[in-house]
Amino acid sequence: MIVVAGEALIDLVPQGSGALADLKPALGGGPYNTAVALGRLGSRTAFCSRTSHDAFGEALLDGLRQAGVDVSGVQRGAEPTTLAVATIDGSGSAAYSFYVEGTADRLFTAPATLPAGTRAVSFGTCSLVLEPGASAYEELMRTAARQRLFTALDPNIRAGLIPDADAYRARFKSWLPSVTLLKLSAEDAEWLGGTPGEWLASGPTAVVVTRGGDGLSVFTRDGAECSVPGEKVAVVDTIGAGDTVNAALLHGLSALEALSADALAALGTEGWTRLLRFAARAAAITCSRAGAEPPYAAELGQL
Repeated sequence: MIVVAGEALIDLVPQGSGALADLKPALGGGPYNTAVALGRLGSRTAFCSRTSHDAFGEALLDGLRQAGVDVSGVQRGAEPTTLAVATIDGSGSAAYSFYVEGTADRLFTAPATLPAGTRAVSFGTCSLVLEPGASAYEELMRTAARQRLFTALDPNIRAGLIPDADAYRARFKSWLPSVTLLKLSAEDAEWLGGTPGEWLASGPTAVVVTRGGDGLSVFTRDGAECSVPGEKVAVVDTIGAGDTVNAALLHGLSALEALSADALAALGTEGWTRLLRFAARAAAITCSRAGAEPPYAAELGQL
């Protein structure tokens, strides 16, 4: 079982140009997209979050169920669902503004236990910023690490939600001893400061950096580095591409029996190359269609 912990929200995606373009609601949130992608790839997946009882909250849970994701541990509340208004530029890249005050996912509390058979827990995005939920997810991350579970972190920076950048950067560094695999975009890396080598020295066994259409690179604690190019595709938008990479990495590591720090350290250049190419193919498919629509296993073929 791979558990994905974090927010589920509604993306409002413009259907034309200009500030007053019609907005289409779409299921989203970085952790939510990761869970859906894992389910579509065939991994046993559970979602750990808190969602609203409103119509958007029900739709989010339905989307998880349709992907085969276990939602039995999802907490519920009467508060509204978080909204993220997307802006798409000429290259298909998305930026967001958020409506988060008083929403359900902010009131998440850490569960007493994780589902039976949990091998990995994935964290990231807004859920690690917005209090009081952020502290609860942080508690869960540290607990999972103490239990020697595989932990994955994608900070997926949303700078507009971070009131004190320096405080968040310090908090990010405090998480690293509890992280097995750190995945982040080149833009996130620049905003956070530091280098893969510095992050590796603080705890993770491997760091994966994504560079959009230019591909992905991995840096490992033994000093190895491996890169693959991006898959060429006509980009509709990039919504959910990084989340699809998260899912593809976790799914692939499970298939390679590498969901542990020791197995990850022993993966080697051949294993990493296969894994990164798999993730690049998955992200390209997501970018080729509107919104966060990660691929199914049949669309990707074998790892």
